[in-house]
Amino acid sequence: MFLVDTNVLVYATNELADEHAVCRGLLERWQRQETAWFTTWGVLYEFLRIVSHPRLFRRPWPIDRAVGFVQNLLASPGLVVLTPTSKHAAILAQTVQEVPGLGGSVLHDVHTVVLMREHGICRIVTRDAGFHRFPFLEVVDPLRPEWPEGVRERPAKRSRRTGRARSRT
Repeated sequence: MFLVDTNVLVYATNELADEHAVCRGLLERWQRQETAWFTTWGVLYEFLRIVSHPRLFRRPWPIDRAVGFVQNLLASPGLVVLTPTSKHAAILAQTVQEVPGLGGSVLHDVHTVVLMREHGICRIVTRDAGFHRFPFLEVVDPLRPEWPEGVRERPAKRSRRTGRARSRT
């Protein structure tokens, strides 16, 4: 189980980004899978804000195109959008107590983290190194070569002696 952060969605849609091909490929695979993968409404709204912002992109997307992209994501069979539960306030208090120095612009990330904790999700796919401040999260960079099980299938290693694929199990 993993949550996809805003920057992965932005890179998947921005053909000028160095990260585009990898993030686009991952997103296309996730959109076809039946097993659960997660995001939040905050992440989706942040995506809408970024891709439609004229100060961030020379050619920002019209809002109807951006909303269409989100609607397409929401049609993915395995995508679940996390929402607060009755435990939200208690988990927020616990998180703020456990991680010193939270405040200001970091609170958007805190909201994402609290939703993840509520729903028992410990892994986030993101290029945002700020998530490393939360010691209870596993932060997965989509561009790193080694991926945990369940995020991206890794090709089998080849034996140096025989050249044949070896199982990773």
